[in-house]
Amino acid sequence: MLREELRRLVTWGERHRRLLARIVIAFCLSLAVDLVGAALMWDFERGAHGTDIHCFGDALFFATVQILTVSSALNNPVTHAGQVVDVVLEFWAIFVVTAVAGSFASFFSSGDRT
Repeated sequence: MLREELRRLVTWGERHRRLLARIVIAFCLSLAVDLVGAALMWDFERGAHGTDIHCFGDALFFATVQILTVSSALNNPVTHAGQVVDVVLEFWAIFVVTAVAGSFASFFSSGDRT
């Protein structure tokens, strides 16, 4: 039994390719959403009174942290447009986390059937 499990651990099959494809797609789409979100946050928030976003790096940090953790150390966006972008980034983060979790669940459950 141990030998069979170890063999399954190092065998690369179709289900591995599907999982890798799903992770790569989620990563690439998240990178695109991150860059667009950062550009929008920089455009909407720079120069606004009370904002912590003063350069594109701040906007990129904010967008990336929103996608990765659904939180940020920066003050919440102060413009209404920035708040909309913030909510979209949070929805994206929740969507991607659940999609990737579902991909892993599918990967492991399909391995148990073989």
